[in-house]
Amino acid sequence: MAKPEDLYELDGDLPEMTGPVLLHSLDGFVDAGSTGQLVREHLLESLEHRVVARFDVDALIDYRARRPMMTYDRDHWADYQAPELALRLFHDEVGTPFLLLAGPEPDRLWEGFTRAVLHLVERIGVGLVVGVHGIPMGVPHTRPVGMTSHATRPELITSTSWFDKVQVPGSAAGLLEFRLGEAGHDALGFAVHVPHYLAQAAYPAAAVAALERIVATTGLVLPTEALRDAAAKTDADIAEQVAGNAEVEKVVQALEQQYDAFAGAAERESLLAEGRDMPTADEIGAQFERFLAEQDGPDPQP
Repeated sequence: MAKPEDLYELDGDLPEMTGPVLLHSLDGFVDAGSTGQLVREHLLESLEHRVVARFDVDALIDYRARRPMMTYDRDHWADYQAPELALRLFHDEVGTPFLLLAGPEPDRLWEGFTRAVLHLVERIGVGLVVGVHGIPMGVPHTRPVGMTSHATRPELITSTSWFDKVQVPGSAAGLLEFRLGEAGHDALGFAVHVPHYLAQAAYPAAAVAALERIVATTGLVLPTEALRDAAAKTDADIAEQVAGNAEVEKVVQALEQQYDAFAGAAERESLLAEGRDMPTADEIGAQFERFLAEQDGPDPQP
């Protein structure tokens, strides 16, 4: 069995920090509304950073399953966009250091990858690991963005779960949280609820909600203005497209009734368990597809 440090390479000396937060967002698993992608792109664009460690993508990525892009220029290969899975060091707006693990989700060696990340967590002295992504839900865009929280200790969770016990396809991020818990480390994740009729679009409101929860949980001071501006514009575009369309408005109103019924009844354990006669996800998706196809202007998706 390879040593954990064989799967990553340090880029310079490790910084000295006291219990820093490590955020992670891997591309390839479910991410409705591009929630995790928007968060990590926002942080990369808004704050200075440097690479601390790079993972061995040749060992972790299946190139034939998701081929990297190459540029051909007339008579030669001019560029190769190599995949990168890296741990970066950031400082928030008051100078507090934190880390971000981002890149493609490994296709193979999940256990080796999680051991390597655990090795870095212990080597650096990380105090808390936090992951975020979006999931499609039967919720309306006209209500506050919700989320499902999960953690290695119940004391880390402050919100009520929308789910009971359920089996879902695994992910490297989920396995990482699971293994961190087994090793006695604090880790939690946020699955942000994105209206399923907007799941394929970039939905900045979900990214804003995710970033706000990260700030509230970790105490980091992170910029949000650019994401808020993008969310306001996207919300206005959605409202404009929905307004005046009776079919779509009816669907949204039905989702609003279901959402309000759940939010107003704390004893109900799951929105998914409601026995109300509601439209299915396929019906809602088909209605929105027909609606968007009828529009004369460009696709409102950002």
